[in-house]
Amino acid sequence: MNIILIAVIVANVLISYKGFNDLYFFRKYEFHVGSIRAGEQIRMLSSGFLHADMGHLFFNMLTLYFFAPVVFSFLGSFSFVLVYLGSLIFGSLLTMVFHKDDYGYRAVGASGAVTGVLYSAILLQPDMMLGLYFIIPVPAYLFGILYLLYSIYGMRAKNDNIGHTAHFGGAIGGYIITLVRNPELIQEHTLMTVLLAIPIVILFGMAKTGKL
Repeated sequence: MNIILIAVIVANVLISYKGFNDLYFFRKYEFHVGSIRAGEQIRMLSSGFLHADMGHLFFNMLTLYFFAPVVFSFLGSFSFVLVYLGSLIFGSLLTMVFHKDDYGYRAVGASGAVTGVLYSAILLQPDMMLGLYFIIPVPAYLFGILYLLYSIYGMRAKNDNIGHTAHFGGAIGGYIITLVRNPELIQEHTLMTVLLAIPIVILFGMAKTGKL
């Protein structure tokens, strides 16, 4: 396993474990709109290394473990770090855009960063198969499109506690950073690049028309 990937996973485990056992630490570094608007921008980054519980942490790190090697093999270590941290920030920024007036909104988790890595891997290798629920084989590009459409539904319905906005922001971050670092993908995988952009266009179209 790549040393950088190990470092990212260890950082998530140690910081999350500290948060599990220290509520003051957890509250100080979680994503909280009111605190961020008061000037505590560090929460935009630190919240991505905290998790709500062991299951949340395990699922995110397992997903990262499966898909990070694709990004490493195609783009290298430096670009992986850009995708990971950039997607984390994109997720936090999009969450702020949609929840800026909800001063009590709170969130934690590496989901934005991990989703960015997942979407980077899909762009780089769109013909790979993913195991939906680890059982049902689904083409990566189809999974990507359906996942973003589901995230739009979740953002609109607001009927669960899942941070759909951070997931979507992370996906956008992974998409943009990967294409900037490897623009030839637009020619090599033109159809997939366009298809994966459709949910992003739908999201911003709905936001602009007030349907979110």
